[in-house]
Amino acid sequence: MAHLPPSDTALRVAELSQTAENSFSLRPDSEELKVIADELGFSSLRKLSFSGRIKPLAGSDWTLEGRLGATVVQPCVVTLEPVMTRIDVDVTRHFISTFAYPDEPEVEMPDDDTSEPLGSWIDPGVVMREALALAAPDYPRKDDAELGQLVYTKPGEAPMTDEDARPFAGLADLKSKLEKGGH
Repeated sequence: MAHLPPSDTALRVAELSQTAENSFSLRPDSEELKVIADELGFSSLRKLSFSGRIKPLAGSDWTLEGRLGATVVQPCVVTLEPVMTRIDVDVTRHFISTFAYPDEPEVEMPDDDTSEPLGSWIDPGVVMREALALAAPDYPRKDDAELGQLVYTKPGEAPMTDEDARPFAGLADLKSKLEKGGH
């Protein structure tokens, strides 16, 4: 029975060298860039590269170290205009053979968020997409974009602003006026 890789970028752990460099270099073509951009909710993905190496850790564990470079275009959260972001980050993942997920439904996140369970395959393509999703801005914003203030009210009534909702700000103004008037 043939052991087919889960993707074109997956590497079979049993075939990785324990002594030589297990290097990889991924540069998706324009069609794949469109697919990744759609998956991650980007307007477009202009460039993407991920290169590095997979090396043995202790025992049967492995470490993936790589460098991710990308140019991402996303809509501005204020104006919806395109915002271009350059991403250059180092990526590290530890694939641990004894890794176990907690049995409890609610657990705290571990301090080490780079460890994953070791399976039969290590897929730099999956790591690349995950690292790109984590590195891209959650709320991209153009440099000159400002969030204005919207004020709603019923016709004929005075609108309430954010400043009106701060009662202690009014007290500070009153105190300041009283102190000036008393001296």
